[in-house]
Amino acid sequence: MLKNRLLLLALIVIFCGFTFKPADKITIWMMGDSTMSIKKKEAYPEAGWGMPFANYWDSTVVVNNTAQNGRSTKSFIAETRWKPIETGMKKGDYLFIQFGHNDEVPTKKSYTAPTEFTANLTVFVKGAKEKGAIPVLITPVARRKFDSTGVLQNTHEQYSQLVREVAAENKVILIDLDKKSQDLYKQLGPENSKHLLLHLDPGQNPNHPKGKEDDTHFNEYGARRIAEIVMNDIKEQLPELAKRLLNKK
Repeated sequence: MLKNRLLLLALIVIFCGFTFKPADKITIWMMGDSTMSIKKKEAYPEAGWGMPFANYWDSTVVVNNTAQNGRSTKSFIAETRWKPIETGMKKGDYLFIQFGHNDEVPTKKSYTAPTEFTANLTVFVKGAKEKGAIPVLITPVARRKFDSTGVLQNTHEQYSQLVREVAAENKVILIDLDKKSQDLYKQLGPENSKHLLLHLDPGQNPNHPKGKEDDTHFNEYGARRIAEIVMNDIKEQLPELAKRLLNKK
């Protein structure tokens, strides 16, 4: 009788081990510019949306945010920032790619011509696929630019479209953050949308004593709202990844 009970207990333990095997750990690699990056303390309250993004995941996910201020697809490759990602990715990982802000400005050293921008994005996508990782292309988050009549201007029209085309051609997930962040700005309007970005009065913040009017970079609240847009797209388009959220509802 005792042997039978022990055998039954052993079978239960073995069954539970197979049934409740913990998920393999994965890495979400993030590459992009200042709108996504982790900020230095002296920049506070500036925040990239990749900062709150890292807080939504359970213990099976490591978020490796390699985004850097001022970088384009061209400079990311030239500075060998892409190489460690390409080498480090493994099967089951995800690669989130958001560039455009610094690629599109002809007066910057980081400028990347449209054909080169397309080619660089394709390199990132194919590099991820070759390692068995899942690439996710993200259009550059919108700048807040309202005209005198209160109409929001499209500031990334050409480069966002290039991202969409690369996603379609390579059949990869696209998060249209440009469009969806524009929708958020429009919903809030010209004045309330300022609360998402670095709009500081002189003397308001010790890190920015002269004040600041920045319609590109986010404060903590704005970074969180942008991260929430990305998270909602993940729930819709990447259900397997969404299973690893702390709150799966």
